[in-house]
Amino acid sequence: MADTGFNLSIFEEFLGAAAIAASIVTSPLLRPWYRKWGASDAEVGMSLPGDELVPDPRLESTRAITIQAPASVIWPWLVQMGQGRGGLYSYQRLENLIGCDIHNADRIISEHQNLKVGDRVRLTPQDNPSFDVATIVPDSTLILRGDIPNPQGKPTTWIWIFYLNPIQEGTTRLILRSRLDYASSFGNTLMWRVFTDPIAFNMERQMLQGIKARVEASASN
Repeated sequence: MADTGFNLSIFEEFLGAAAIAASIVTSPLLRPWYRKWGASDAEVGMSLPGDELVPDPRLESTRAITIQAPASVIWPWLVQMGQGRGGLYSYQRLENLIGCDIHNADRIISEHQNLKVGDRVRLTPQDNPSFDVATIVPDSTLILRGDIPNPQGKPTTWIWIFYLNPIQEGTTRLILRSRLDYASSFGNTLMWRVFTDPIAFNMERQMLQGIKARVEASASN
């Protein structure tokens, strides 16, 4: 059973839900800000491993956070992410309201440290939505790829790139890039751009903050 010491309070989860609702309503205005939350212009513009998997994304974001720990200390928290594993370090109650059955860990779980290319990282107890591990470079790069078939044409492809960039001894930038491509249609635009994009921002921001809190707490012990 995963520990719960870092899980958010009900009030914090309520604020998260309110932020998601506000982001959906105001996304046309906020998108230029939240698509690069925490990231410098240089980080937004830099090429990352995995960019080539979705060369012409319809939606792209680059978000980042500074963590006071070396990349080797951050890496185990990334490797164990996923439903039925270490969780997603985000709004656990909100995720579970829609049946994700997420349990965020506040410790390194040894049995979930052997991730390899081709492994499935689920977001719910079902196989979809989920990602497959496309690339794994220890202490550096984790790339997750999700492909959603479309019987009428082009499938939807979504990649998550987790990139650890040491900036000085004991300090690392965790960069999270999302690139998404989908068939052009009103339904897809409504689902991905209007709803999923602002929701993903709030969940990813809390994920980055959740990872930072766990890593820095463990590094100080």
